[in-house]
Parts: sequence; C-alpha cells; structure tokens
Amino acid sequence: MEKALSQQRSNCLRVVLYGPESSGKTTMAQALAKTFQTTWVPEFAREFLQNKWDTHQEVCTLEDLHHIAIGQMAAENKALKQAKKVLFCDTNVWVTKVWSETHFEGYCSPELNLWTKQVSYDHYLLTSPDIPWEKDDLRDRPNDREAQFAYFEKILLEHDLPYTTLNGNHQIRLKQATKVVESLIKKRYAH
Repeated sequence: MEKALSQQRSNCLRVVLYGPESSGKTTMAQALAKTFQTTWVPEFAREFLQNKWDTHQEVCTLEDLHHIAIGQMAAENKALKQAKKVLFCDTNVWVTKVWSETHFEGYCSPELNLWTKQVSYDHYLLTSPDIPWEKDDLRDRPNDREAQFAYFEKILLEHDLPYTTLNGNHQIRLKQATKVVESLIKKRYAH
C-alpha cells in the first residue's frame, strides 16, 4: 500500500456521506449509487478494523489511522474508474480526522491534518443520529452520537465545506439527498 495519500483528479462529482457512527452512511451511499446508476466507495476502516478485531480482538489505535486514510483514498481512486458523473464516498479523510480527535483526546496527526487540505469533495451529506443505534463489534459510542454529530458539523463549518444535513427515516433522507445530488449534477454537467 502507498505511504502517502494522493487523490486522483477527475471531473466526476464526489459526494461524501459524513457523520457519527450508526447514522445511516453506508445505507445511504448504497441507495444513492443505485438511484444514480453509479458506484460508491465502501468504508475501508470497517473491513480493516473488523479483521483486526476478529483476528486479535484489538480495537483501532492511533497508528491505524494513517493506514485507514490511505486505504480509503486508494479505494476511492479505484472506484472513480467506474463512476458515472458522481461518486458516493462512505467516509473520507475528514471523517478519519474527526474520529481521531473524538477518540484520542483531541489529537490529530500533522499528516492527517495536511491530507485534509489536499483533498477536494463537492458536497457532504451529514447524517443525523435520529435513527436507532445498531450494535456491532466496532461501534463503541451509542450515547455520544449527538455530541459527535455536533463535532462533525463544527468541522464542516470551520472549514467552509458545503453540506446538507439528512434526517428522518431512510425514504425521507433519500429524497433529501437525491434533490441535492440532482442539483449538483445539473450545475456540473449543464452545457
């Protein structure tokens, strides 16, 4: 695997599903990819950390975060080759930064901070934790989702990143997100 994060350039729209754990990011990424007949990028950290848990019963460490960010970008670059007009990313380096800061007492490595400045995304879909929390081996903060949501939004605002908050049930969220993405596509590809 690469040692540094490098985002492949493209005219394809990149939309990130962004928010606290168990807030519907993966479900929405899959649904949007189906709606727009394109591809989506699964969360690299989920497979990586599940394997770490299954093999050694170990949780994520600070040292894992660079590997996760680079792995996520490699998956994004690969998925970009099959994307049609828009690529849906189930997380990105900004999510890794927030996760680092919320799980490691406010710490984020200089490399992760630098990488956030080197990537570009067209829009963020901030997923509200107004749906039930679902337990799995990796989720660890069922009672902190509102605080995490507020922190995720704070980062978007501090860095002036374009976003829309998704809330309500899946059908309501999908309708909200579809409208946003249709508008982005119209702006990008209008001639």
